[in-house]
Amino acid sequence: MKGIALVLSVILLNVTATVSASCPAWSALRTQTEIESLAKRLAILDDSYFQQGKSLVSDAVYDNLQATLSVWRRCVKPGIDGEPVRMGSAGRFPHPVAHTGLKKLPDKRAVALWGKGRQGLWVQPKIDGVAITLVYQQGRLVKMLSRGDGLKGEDWTHKAAGIAAIPPQVSGPLANSVLQGELFLKRDGHIQSQMGGINARSKVAGEMLRTGPVSEPNLLGVFIWAWPEGPEGMVEKGKILRDEGFSLTAAWSMPVANIDEVTRLRDSWFNQPLPFVTDGVVIRQQREPQSTFWQPGQGEWAVAWKYPPAEKIAEVRNVDFAVGRTGKVSVVLELEEVQLDDKRVRRVNIGSLKRWKEWDVVAGDKVKISLAGQGIPRVDEVVWRVSQRETSIPEMASFTPVSCLYSSAECAEQFIARLTWMSQKPVLDLAGVSQSTWRHLHMRTRLQHIFSWLTLSREEVSALPGFSSKKTELLWHQFSLSRKQSFIRWVMALGMPLPRSAHEAIKDKRWYQLGDWTLSRWQTLPGVGLKRAKQLMDFMKHPQVVALATFLGQYNIQGFSRQ
Repeated sequence: MKGIALVLSVILLNVTATVSASCPAWSALRTQTEIESLAKRLAILDDSYFQQGKSLVSDAVYDNLQATLSVWRRCVKPGIDGEPVRMGSAGRFPHPVAHTGLKKLPDKRAVALWGKGRQGLWVQPKIDGVAITLVYQQGRLVKMLSRGDGLKGEDWTHKAAGIAAIPPQVSGPLANSVLQGELFLKRDGHIQSQMGGINARSKVAGEMLRTGPVSEPNLLGVFIWAWPEGPEGMVEKGKILRDEGFSLTAAWSMPVANIDEVTRLRDSWFNQPLPFVTDGVVIRQQREPQSTFWQPGQGEWAVAWKYPPAEKIAEVRNVDFAVGRTGKVSVVLELEEVQLDDKRVRRVNIGSLKRWKEWDVVAGDKVKISLAGQGIPRVDEVVWRVSQRETSIPEMASFTPVSCLYSSAECAEQFIARLTWMSQKPVLDLAGVSQSTWRHLHMRTRLQHIFSWLTLSREEVSALPGFSSKKTELLWHQFSLSRKQSFIRWVMALGMPLPRSAHEAIKDKRWYQLGDWTLSRWQTLPGVGLKRAKQLMDFMKHPQVVALATFLGQYNIQGFSRQ
């Protein structure tokens, strides 16, 4: 048993390591409060899952919350044993043999470690359904029980007659037997990697919990994965079950000799058409202990290796507020690093302040993230909220489309965002002049406004500390080329709120001409209505815009001088 305990402790470390690398930086009182809150939430999820047949959260969410709770408890009391696998609230009818449940292993390494030294290993699909017990006496089915808490379940015997896949009578070694298995939704060519879980378990549970018989005799199937006190050999066990009407056990139980064979089967079943929905594989040892020793959470002879989820759960480390070029504030969540497909995700943008308030997410919360189109990470939902909510918002009201044209301490982010915008190809096309370049240049020269770099001589650029000679030559070259850019590009660099559809209409104009335009004249441009026309007039009259336009004229930028 010491060897088993060692293996399980290593597995637990692998699981919890994916949840958090360290204990939360909370007071002892707050940590205890959060532990109690999370434990209550998990108890609600257990009761809903096992007794009502409803999955309120995905398995990925549930597993992460369970592992988090274990981590937190170890932070309070180092060295304590992990919580046993919960099986939900008890039903009313005792199982002849307890359901042990399955420990879930996080990765290939953990599976290989578990299987080291074990003989007679078999792999089966982990079918996503509802666990049951079937009891046969003198060849007749006398009881069908839900799993419940593993020791007691609810009596579903009256439902069995409406399920064609459950033989009402058996013979031979099965005449007096207890079988454990999975009641599942039958599918025709279900490809797990493409179709996902389709809420299959809840559909099965719904059929079993509603009043009346099962709606269709061939709607559900049954996969027997345990025959306590049955033959030890999987081949013999499968043949007897097949001959008596339980054909799937023999068809979907494969012997394996090493972790590579387990991996191959797991990958194959994930991508090929199957007659049921699955969420991983089960690796079981052929030899099992006597059923009198079976207890919930203690079935160390069988484990699950689930498929990679399409989403991941990540803890929010911090909430960052960023100001863009136009003064718009966006909110970015800093996350504990997670791997999604081939991407390592540490940050995810959730949009505006309004959107952030709707999400109601703060540091310490857990979010479910996935990859949207083009591999961009997104938040799908907040799966857990800490009890203590710190929702302070920095003062952002002063940022507008005409703010931060000049540098100041409070304008640092919007000012750099304006400079970075200029570098883009459709604007001034300053190739190789990135955000980090602008930050470094601003730190070394203390740019007064967004066009102050035009005042730098070639000698001053070449002497910039922290830049290589190659970099300073690039800067000077790009700055020089920018002077030849068209009027409309410099208007864009200045930040005029003009829709792109109207660019063609003013490209041959001069700045002083635009300054004389009336509200009605602006409205003649494509895409410019009354509201936008007012914004454009306000922009043209803004003192800092007027000063910068004059500055550009002094440096002979096309369209800004009166010559």
